[in-house]
Amino acid sequence: MRTERYFNSTLVALAVAGVATWFLIACQQSQPPTPAPAAEPKAAVTEKVFVVFEGPWVIVPDPKDPSTVLALAPKTKGHRDLYVSASNNATLAPGIYELSVPAHGAAAAAISDPSFLRAKIDPKNLQTALANKLQRYAVRLPIPEAYLAAARHRSRVSAIYPPDPSTEQDYATAVSLRYSVASLNGFSLAGTPDTGTFNPLLLQVDTPTIRFAIEPALADDPSDHCSIHSREAFRDTTRFVGVTLFVDFPEDSADCHKTDPQNVRPTKAQFISPLERMMALLDRDLADVPPQSAAAGFAPEPTNSLAWSRGAGNFARYLSAAFYFFRTSGANCKAPTIIGDTTPGP
Repeated sequence: MRTERYFNSTLVALAVAGVATWFLIACQQSQPPTPAPAAEPKAAVTEKVFVVFEGPWVIVPDPKDPSTVLALAPKTKGHRDLYVSASNNATLAPGIYELSVPAHGAAAAAISDPSFLRAKIDPKNLQTALANKLQRYAVRLPIPEAYLAAARHRSRVSAIYPPDPSTEQDYATAVSLRYSVASLNGFSLAGTPDTGTFNPLLLQVDTPTIRFAIEPALADDPSDHCSIHSREAFRDTTRFVGVTLFVDFPEDSADCHKTDPQNVRPTKAQFISPLERMMALLDRDLADVPPQSAAAGFAPEPTNSLAWSRGAGNFARYLSAAFYFFRTSGANCKAPTIIGDTTPGP
């Protein structure tokens, strides 16, 4: 009897242990597995790239695409050809170009910098400027996340000539468009020149700056206190987009108004600078330049006139070529860059 009871007790104990084990396994299987620690996301590498426009530019909304802007500039005799420069560079003929920018941050809501000169531009005048083949440059690019002043100069601007001193302030003379991108790869320029062809250019952006520069053929001479080039450049730019505005510089002499190319009735200048004389020699237009006084050291003896002209002409060619080869951004126009508004209304 004892053996039978012991045997039954053992069977009950084993059955209880089996049932407990089964419940434990079932409970563990019903619980969701513990998730593995999530990998920390890699932080996106953000680079700030600045696209700088130097020269007689007008920045306007693109009438064909609300997500892009246009940079427009007239082609004039007073300026060199447009060139684009990153780690590589290229000279651009008049035409319409498009800068491709890799994935970037959100577009700017508005321009808040008061140093930008704002001007109302009639959409018809804008279309006329765009259609003016061989006489304009146009660059289309995405709306940036910010518009920054790349350079400033103190001047006065008004629709009345001469501008009133009350309008004087530091205006932006070069504009920088800022983009935040994940990579410096993917910047390229394509376009349609008015003559010839243009092969798409992959821009190598090793340092975060791309420049579109139109430099003066003959910069302002600081010694004459008239800033003739900057005045003429501003006149050509405002005419280009059909805007009535004039610029004046407080550091210039009041007598400059007599010879200012913006003035509707200018007085012919009597003084021709040595650099202007050099450019005239280069273009074989020496006969159009009035001779300087002997005291100034420019009047050759009659018997040596031909030899002097030839020697000066050769020197001028070498000097001009050197200026072009070693060109820098230090000779920027002092006239303000125009930010155009093409929306209807006053």
